[in-house]
Amino acid sequence: MEKSQALFQEAVKYMPGGVNSPVRAFGNIGITPKFIERAEGAYLYDVEGGKYLDFICSWGPMILGHNQKDVLDSVVKACQNGLSFGAATEREVVMAKLITQMVPAVEMVRMVNSGTEAVMSAIRVARGYTKRKKIVKFAGCYHGHSDSMLISAGSGVMSSGVPDSAGVTEGCTKDTVSAVYNDLSGVKELFASMGEEIAAVIVEPVGANMGVVLPKKGFLEGLRELCTQYGSLLIFDEVITGFRLAAGGASEYFHITPDLLTFGKIIGAGMPVGAYGGRRDIMEMVAPAGPVYQAGTLSGNPVAMAAGITQLTILKEHPDIYVKLNQMGDDFYGSLKKMVQQAGAPCQVNHIGSLGCLFFTRNPVTDYESAKTSDTDKYADYFKYMLGHGVNLAPAQFEAMFLSAAHKKEELDRVLELVHKYLENKRFITS
Repeated sequence: MEKSQALFQEAVKYMPGGVNSPVRAFGNIGITPKFIERAEGAYLYDVEGGKYLDFICSWGPMILGHNQKDVLDSVVKACQNGLSFGAATEREVVMAKLITQMVPAVEMVRMVNSGTEAVMSAIRVARGYTKRKKIVKFAGCYHGHSDSMLISAGSGVMSSGVPDSAGVTEGCTKDTVSAVYNDLSGVKELFASMGEEIAAVIVEPVGANMGVVLPKKGFLEGLRELCTQYGSLLIFDEVITGFRLAAGGASEYFHITPDLLTFGKIIGAGMPVGAYGGRRDIMEMVAPAGPVYQAGTLSGNPVAMAAGITQLTILKEHPDIYVKLNQMGDDFYGSLKKMVQQAGAPCQVNHIGSLGCLFFTRNPVTDYESAKTSDTDKYADYFKYMLGHGVNLAPAQFEAMFLSAAHKKEELDRVLELVHKYLENKRFITS
């Protein structure tokens, strides 16, 4: 018996499903998950000694690659001074200043401990600021697992076929309204009927939890205009896109200024951390400056701040990283798209910069409903083939692929060769 299999059999005795996050259980794939021992650069290593070229990158934050030396050194040094103080530190000030310098839309920022907590807090602030109740979200966009956001959610919830969660009451979601991503006319109708009640619209500027779904031209701009017109706030959930599409995230990439933004683990170089920020007059509503309460003993943890400051500083001082990374994404995903098109395979490739997704459907994927036309059984077969050949993809169809600065062209070319062989084996390509 493999060690991973033995560990999983032991894990299910003590943890729900044997994991601490659902997608790790490989439930949609039908095999035992690999237990990872260490990571370096673009690779993961499992407890059996298997080596995998990694396209998950800890779900995005390892933009510089795993175990990057400068980040690691900063963490070790910070640990030597203590792991947690529950008190103010200089690093919190440095981090806040750094984020505001890199993201012009952020004038003030509050550190938290996860993307879920960031979203939950930003929504509370939006309601407190506008004195309104309704929040508009989009089907297939995932904003963490807080109660009010588990309505037509994406990511792991989407893969399991359960659009909502048990334990979430109608009272928690009654003020959350779901709209269709990329359907601006539908959002206009919502505002026409209840605009004076809408506190905020929250959106992933690039849908990255139903695979990767790009915004249509004018969609994000239209949301900005509607929110301004009706006095609602526009919240960009940049847990995925923040500091990945560009140093200033999606707001810089698309040249749109939201009122509030949320960030996740990328600002801690993969450590448990998140943040929300935005306009000064809105953020001054947060306690102790204002009446909207939010707190956290571990917020601004000194070790996480040390890691994040190092990673963000590297990204800020070396803008060529984004140029190279986005070009690498264009080349890799572009080649993948051309390959499946030439093969006539029932697949779609969506990508933007270093984010991408291979959907097993013949339908163009532009929203939640079209993403759901994907054949998850075919994806599971493809996943097992790639894992068996040393490539670590997300164990679910509706997740993004991430490239990092540690990936090399020759490694990506090898992956394309593997995909070509897979398509040959499935008789999409004939020699």
